[in-house]
Amino acid sequence: MIKTVLVDQDMCISCGLCVTNVPDVFRFADDGKAEAYDPAGAPEDTIQQEAIDICPVSCIHWQE
Repeated sequence: MIKTVLVDQDMCISCGLCVTNVPDVFRFADDGKAEAYDPAGAPEDTIQQEAIDICPVSCIHWQE
């Protein structure tokens, strides 16, 4: 099963940690919230360690 990373924009506080740490996957959308514009832009372990695990509001998660 293929996993894809998603950002719950209702929970996102726009801290920018994911955008800074994994810019090949995350960016700020027009509303200022983070979005996963290229879920395949980095290895899963990088996304997990550098975005999901450090998100202060736990708004980034995997969808299978």
